[in-house]
Amino acid sequence: MRQPRIHPTADVSPDAQIGEGTAIWHQCQVRETARIGRDCILSKGVYVDSGVTIGDHVKVQNYVSIYHGVTIEDGVFCGPHSVFTNDKLPRAVNPDGSLKAGDDWQVSETLVKNGASIGANAVVVCGITLGAWAMIGSGSVVTRDVPDHGLVYGNPARLHGFVCACGERLGGGAGVQGCRGAGEQVRLSCAACGAEISIDKVDWERVT
Repeated sequence: MRQPRIHPTADVSPDAQIGEGTAIWHQCQVRETARIGRDCILSKGVYVDSGVTIGDHVKVQNYVSIYHGVTIEDGVFCGPHSVFTNDKLPRAVNPDGSLKAGDDWQVSETLVKNGASIGANAVVVCGITLGAWAMIGSGSVVTRDVPDHGLVYGNPARLHGFVCACGERLGGGAGVQGCRGAGEQVRLSCAACGAEISIDKVDWERVT
């Protein structure tokens, strides 16, 4: 069994579960009941809140904040300074002026599916799902669901196309051999790696 590597400056709760081979670097904080899978990398200054679940082979770059209510599946990349929110109606105090406590707000959960990538300084607003192999552009503010393989960027982030699992953009640019309608699916071929990807026709028509 390969033991996790935890830097002496990291603050990792004894109640957190850390998978074998995972590296947790300088000044990270991992809260109680967090679950982190195998062979992950948490770079300097990462914050993982209580109850967060992170899958295997996930790379979390410097100063990423992952708050309670977030689930990250396998093979996800979180770029530096990206942040996940968890409260759609954030307030420090109640209407009577009293400081909000743990029972005075409701968590809105977020799911990041296998292989998705989130660019530097992106904000993922809570209550949404980022699809498998989706790619979020740097500096984006993501406010709604992103389909599998979707490429979104901007503030608010909008769907601008689709990407292959290898990272190449599909549709209207280099890396495309062609597409054809197939019922309710549009099928794309990647010139870079040869993969064929089916995209929901409704999502294809959303591209701006």
